[in-house]
Formats: sequence, C-alpha cells, structure tokens
Amino acid sequence: MKLHTLLQYLFPFLPVEGVNPEIYSIENDNRNVKQGSLFICIKGYTVDGHDFAKSAETKGAVAVLAERELSLDIPVILVKDTKRAMALLANIFYGQPTQKLHLVGVTGTNGKTTTSHLIEKIFADENNKTGLIGTMYVKMAGKTYETKNTTPESLTLQKMFKQMVDYGVSRAVMEVSSHALVEGRVHGCDYDIAVFTNLTQDHLDYHKTMDEYRRAKGLLFAQLGNAFYDNKTKYAVLNADDPASKEYSYSTAARVLSYGIDNEADFRALHIKMTANGTSFDLVSPFGEHQVQMKLIGKFSVYNALASIATAALSGVQMKNIIVSLEEVEGVSGRFEAVDAGQDYAVIVDYSHTPDSLENALMTVREFAKKRIFVVVGCGGDRDRTKRPQMAKIACHLATDSVFTSDNPRSEDPNAILREMEAGVKGEKYKSIVDRKSAIQYVVNEAQKGDVILIAGKGHETYQQIGQEILDFDDRIVAKEAIEERLK
Repeated sequence: MKLHTLLQYLFPFLPVEGVNPEIYSIENDNRNVKQGSLFICIKGYTVDGHDFAKSAETKGAVAVLAERELSLDIPVILVKDTKRAMALLANIFYGQPTQKLHLVGVTGTNGKTTTSHLIEKIFADENNKTGLIGTMYVKMAGKTYETKNTTPESLTLQKMFKQMVDYGVSRAVMEVSSHALVEGRVHGCDYDIAVFTNLTQDHLDYHKTMDEYRRAKGLLFAQLGNAFYDNKTKYAVLNADDPASKEYSYSTAARVLSYGIDNEADFRALHIKMTANGTSFDLVSPFGEHQVQMKLIGKFSVYNALASIATAALSGVQMKNIIVSLEEVEGVSGRFEAVDAGQDYAVIVDYSHTPDSLENALMTVREFAKKRIFVVVGCGGDRDRTKRPQMAKIACHLATDSVFTSDNPRSEDPNAILREMEAGVKGEKYKSIVDRKSAIQYVVNEAQKGDVILIAGKGHETYQQIGQEILDFDDRIVAKEAIEERLK
C-alpha cells in the first residue's frame, strides 16, 4: 500500500509532498522494522519510541509517524496521538479484517477466560473455523500461539485478525481488558456481540477508583455503534445480577439481552444443583426450557455458561447443540482445575486473584467439602494493594485453614505484601509461609482424607516473577509433586 493511500485516512497530519513509497509493513517496535516499513513512535510507560526512530530509519523504514519533530532523512508524519492513529492505520492496512468475521468481545473482572473458551468451543463444534484471543494464548483455526497481554496492542490485534481471515476463520472470540479499552487497543474492532460477566474490585492501581474502572468496561458497549443494519444485528449480553449492567444498557444502542440467576433475565438458570462432580440447572430462555448438566462446578460456572449460551444462541447456534457442547466441557486450564495423583483429598488450582473470585471459589468448595478446607493464597506485587487485607479476610472467613504466601511479588518485598494481608485479619487463625512451594507442600502434608485444598491466584500461569527474575513455577506441577512425594 502506498504511503499517501494510508495517510488519506489521517486528519489532521503534516502533509508529505512528493515522496510516496510503498509500505510493506507497519511496526511500533524498531526491532521488527525491515525495508519498506512505516515506523510508529509510541510513548510508553518506560520506553519512548521516538528515541528509536533513527534506528528504524537505518533498518529500512521509509516513513515515521510521530508526535514531535524528528531529524530524519525520511518523511516524518506528525499527529497528536500516535496510538490512536496506529489503530486506524492498522485497521486500514490489514483490510478491515473484523468486518469479515463474526466477532464476540467478552469483558468483566472475572470469568472472561472461561466464558470466551466456552463460546469458542460451541462455535467450533458447529464446524466453524474459529479464533480466540485471551489471557492464556491466541488460537487460530486450531493452532495456538503465545500472547503477552490479555488484549494485544491494536497493531498486533489487527494483524492477528487478518491472519484469521486468511486461515478461513469465520467466528472469533476475544477477552477485552479494561486497560485495552482505555488505551484504545480495540479501536477499529467491529464487534457483533459484546458480553459483560461481572464487575468487582481489581486493577485499582491503574484505574484508581471503581467508578473509573466501571466506566472503562462500559466503553466496549458504547463502541458497538449507533446504527441498525438489517444484515448485521449487534447485541449486548449483560449480567442481570450485576448492578453495572444497568449503566451499560444505557451506554449502548445495540439490542440488549440479559442472563442471570437471582433476577429476572432473558436467559435464566433455575433449580441449580451442585456436587463435587458437576452442576445442573434448568435453563429458561426465549428458545424454550432445557435441562443442563455440566461437568463444571460452582455458581460462577453457571454464570459463565449462561453468558455463553446467550451469545451462541444470538449467533444462530441451535440450543440443543449449545447444550451438548457445554456438557462435554471438562474444564478450562487453571480455572477450578483438579490435581489428582491418587490422593484421598481434593486439590484444586484456581486463578482466583481478586476478592470476589476468591470468595466465589471458596463458596463453591464449601458446597461439597465434608471436612477441612485449606486455602493457599497470595497477592501480586506492583498491583492493587487495597485488595490484600480483603483477600486475607475472605480466606480466614471461608476456609478452616488459611496459608498466606507469595504470588508474583515482582519488585515488592514479598514479606511486606504478607504484612499487608495480615493487617486485615488480626486475631484470626492463619499461617504465613513466604515461599510458595513450601506453602503448597505444607498444606499437602497437612491434609487428611476428605479434606479440600484450594491453591488460589495463579491458575494457568507457569511462572513466578520475583524482582526481575522470571522463574518456572506451575501450581499444578508443584502440587502434584508434593502429593507424589507424600504418597511415597
């Protein structure tokens, strides 16, 4: 694509006279620049892309998009906001790929990963080539790739969608983080359905207040568009049991469908029954009444299932096929995942790293636990500090035996994090073991027949970050090794 062809979509910008090179790639990382690249200077939290413009020119960039004057021998296009411009240019350069996909965006504090996986499975079971973008990985037509962020930068995102289209993907599902919405990473994404799971405290280190956090999530629904089309109906699928849904329903012009348990909803679960082996409920919806028997456990799993059912039904999947797909699901990696090495007590690993998700996980355990409940829990460093005492309180209140330990302390002193957790439970019974491996070994050695151990916080993660070090660490592997050692 010619430079001038791309630039016609930008206004205002400093015109480039005469020079009109062919643009073969758009890059925001100078390490990826090659001959014929347009390099976009992004000012980040720690690195400023403007400082690498000369390097990009040396590597073959034929033009640079910047927010300030630069002394280069190639065209420098000045804009007020390079991040905003990048989203627009990426969308155009890659041929507006999301207009060629049936795209579902899932946002919320908890449940995004499970809900998006359930939706993707239902779509795939209909013989669709599917795409999935989320916390754990990117998936395209059955192949998986690593990802760094829950929601990638706009340039990476549009490139992924173009690859999906090239692979023949027809339906895609993605997790949409509040950070991504605020930073405009999903500008240009043409969503057909936007799904809201729930809103509870998290990321206040970034958003500062719950009002700002709630507003950030609402951007997904506001950005669904204001027009009505005969051939492309857009839907907002909202949790009727979460107060934020009322605000989001006002924020969107799309058709609103609700799901829930406690309040009236378009897709509602009644007569829920839970055991250690699964969950059943009666589904009442505009598509009739159906019995659902899942292998997934817990009330939160019912919410995730309802959101998935509503989304799939609105996407044209027959209800009987949706239910068959859901009933086949064994689980999602690191989400209430059982670790079984032949022991006579239960060990569950879960990604519950917020007060609400920890409470949900422990309440679910209490539904089937017959004896003691052990919980191993920590709080991440360089993240929202206000939730630390809250999570400690929840652990002590809902478990019989609480062990506080490290999560990903990052640049913080792990002992200082533990002290902030302990401040919320003065006078309560708990144990603090700073080394996470030792904490897991402790509860495994303490547990007796019929007890339940919940290892919370890291779920699917296969690393632990201590200072600048990234260490191999998987709760599931550590727990399994501890069990096997004890069984010897």
